[in-house]
Amino acid sequence: MNTVQEKNTQIFTIDPIHTNVGFSVRHLMIAKVRGHFKAVAGTIAIPPGSDVPEAVDVTIEGTSIDTREPQRDDHLRSPDFLDVATHPTLRFASTSISGSPDAFEIHGDMTIHGTTRPVVLHATFEGRVTDPWGNLRAGYEANTTISRKDFGLTWNQVLEAGGVAVGDEVRIELNVEAIAPK
Repeated sequence: MNTVQEKNTQIFTIDPIHTNVGFSVRHLMIAKVRGHFKAVAGTIAIPPGSDVPEAVDVTIEGTSIDTREPQRDDHLRSPDFLDVATHPTLRFASTSISGSPDAFEIHGDMTIHGTTRPVVLHATFEGRVTDPWGNLRAGYEANTTISRKDFGLTWNQVLEAGGVAVGDEVRIELNVEAIAPK
């Protein structure tokens, strides 16, 4: 009795136009570079009577990375970082979710650069609404911080004054809007 169909769980589809997968990482030890991924797809399973999902599955196209600097984006797509020719997607699949709509944790497996590690997203439910076209939508926000090194992303340059060009910690922030089937 734990399957999605048996519990009448609604499977919401992530709306890529109204979803943002952003990140920031320290650059040259003094500032942060921010970017996002333009292509995201996935599902959020929401059980009846709840605003806390029971499952989340998200896939991101690595080629869609955008930091507003084409040369840097090309470097991030290269084997030095994401190696999108070999590992075209990044993925997050939940393994457990607990908490209340105001604050819940999504435990799951994140795969970047062909390496899968457990990650915890700290999330909140942002609301539900029926849009002008009759679609039921749900909104969520989530964030986490990961280590680049945990995913085999070790490229860096030592700075003359000390420190490194790219920080190890990457802050990930998600603003998700998902649509229920009609």
